[in-house]
Amino acid sequence: MKISKLVKQIPPSGIRVFFELVLGMKDVISLGVGEPDFVTPWNIREKAIFSLEEGYTSYTSNKGIIELRREISRYLNGKYGLDYDPEEEILVTVGVSEGYDLAIRAITDSGDKVLVQDPTYVSYAPVITICGGKAVHMKTEPGDGFKITPRDISRVCDKKTRAIVLNYPNNPTGNSYSRKELKGIAVVVAKKGLIMVSDEIYCGLTYDFKHTPFSSLPGMKERTIYLNGFSKAYAMTGWRIGYACGPKDIIAAMTKIHQYTMMCVPITSQMAAVEALKNGDRSVEEMKREYRRRREFVIARLNEIGLSCHKPEGAFYAFPSIKKTGLSSLEFSSRLLKQEKVAVVPGTAFGPSGEGYIRISYATGFDKLKEAMEKIERFLKAL
Repeated sequence: MKISKLVKQIPPSGIRVFFELVLGMKDVISLGVGEPDFVTPWNIREKAIFSLEEGYTSYTSNKGIIELRREISRYLNGKYGLDYDPEEEILVTVGVSEGYDLAIRAITDSGDKVLVQDPTYVSYAPVITICGGKAVHMKTEPGDGFKITPRDISRVCDKKTRAIVLNYPNNPTGNSYSRKELKGIAVVVAKKGLIMVSDEIYCGLTYDFKHTPFSSLPGMKERTIYLNGFSKAYAMTGWRIGYACGPKDIIAAMTKIHQYTMMCVPITSQMAAVEALKNGDRSVEEMKREYRRRREFVIARLNEIGLSCHKPEGAFYAFPSIKKTGLSSLEFSSRLLKQEKVAVVPGTAFGPSGEGYIRISYATGFDKLKEAMEKIERFLKAL
């Protein structure tokens, strides 16, 4: 059967390929999946259950129920001072993954270039390719905290550059950006006439300073597609619900694509999301405190056993260097899984700059983390 040439040239997800190896193995400690180990808070689950009992089982507006869009608007205004019209500037999506896909499809024509940091989340570049665009990787360095700089952007921009994708706190490195750092990036974004696609799904898990939405910077609201959702901070991965905010013409274009693909987000998830925004912050803070505790432990242990690792400023990932072992990221991860039954993700799953690193998720129980660190230490000593 004939398969699209664009689809053929896209490799499968490096995360999923590796974790095919995990399936069927017993007693594996998984530090690989980017999913909270917490259950969705009870009040959110209860709201969803009650909505079903009340008979909320229908389609909704393509944009999402107006109650949720108003809550998103209220929440962002109260927390960050952002002002989005719930009627025309907010779209409820099937997770941030769909929101990102819609954003790229809405703004990208064949041959357009879109900048992505490297290493970065596995979906960004393939989606750009599927849309007929060209992903331009900006290599980041550990010495710079794996962060892109205004100079990085200026160096790779040309007349075909349409947009830039920024994810912070970042998956896989855990690093984030201060307001000062973002303002420097904003100057270049404005000068080059770029659209910023800002994936801020981990914003609720920023540890060391206050998160600054890119669209809150002077002059950036009109050129930013702000993506966020409920999966990470609210432990709602399986609910598949996110949202996009941006200029009304871009949101209208995204909604048009959404109409012909997903139609709408399941109403049960939307009802749960309303409750999360109204009464979920307390649970978020409790989970955040535990993630911070785990972060301190994991980073200290990794450096103690000889795997150099910077302290992430957000999310729930550590990105240690394994270069001193002489093994490639894939070989290190495969051997660790086989010999010690600890699953991590090879850094190369996140782009060429990930070679020499592995991603460790500390979204798992503290006792499991302690055991995993002991196993990794034993593995290193046996090399």
